[in-house]
Amino acid sequence: MKVALERLKNGIFKENPIFVQVLAMCPTLAVTTSATNGIGMGLATTAVLVASNIAISIIRKLIPSKIRIPAYIVVIASFVTLIQFLLQGFVPGLYKSLGIFIPLIVVNCVILGRAEAYASKNGVFASMFDGLGMGLGFALSLTILGTIRELLGTGKVFGFQVMPMSYKPAIIMILAPGAFFTLGILMALINLYRIKNAKDGEAPKLVEPGCAGCGLCGKCDSK
Repeated sequence: MKVALERLKNGIFKENPIFVQVLAMCPTLAVTTSATNGIGMGLATTAVLVASNIAISIIRKLIPSKIRIPAYIVVIASFVTLIQFLLQGFVPGLYKSLGIFIPLIVVNCVILGRAEAYASKNGVFASMFDGLGMGLGFALSLTILGTIRELLGTGKVFGFQVMPMSYKPAIIMILAPGAFFTLGILMALINLYRIKNAKDGEAPKLVEPGCAGCGLCGKCDSK
């Protein structure tokens, strides 16, 4: 249980894919035009993360080192295809709204990174909660971004009117520039919080582009 809680806390807070490691920026900026899109994309990615981590942890000793990355991609692609069919069958509105970004989950660096950096080196139980923690952190981040953009851009949240009818929506918030504005402001606030709460003589750990641990760039310690 201690391992489960540690992996959940790690994914949601300490190594949050969006607000700490600054990974997966393409879907983050593209699909968060509404809270529904954000949570939908986040939960779909979470399901793939958990399932692929479990599968890769189970077969990790059977995969030759030289073909591990292609093998991981095949596993991830299989689960993405399953999720795509489920969304298309049961929530066609969300499926249509997310569009091409559902199949692009296959190349999400967070998923491949966790497969290489954690699932391939740890047991099934720990890997499952590592995927769950990272997925929930990703889903929470997308939902926050989507909520802010939808609220300011349409006056609604999850399709329900929140702002008064006299409110004039800032349409730019649901366009591409709004994604950059929102993400930039949130990261600046996180950095400000870390600077103010840093201990005396200790350099604050600021938000900056991180490493997914996938080993593809050759610059990390992943093997």
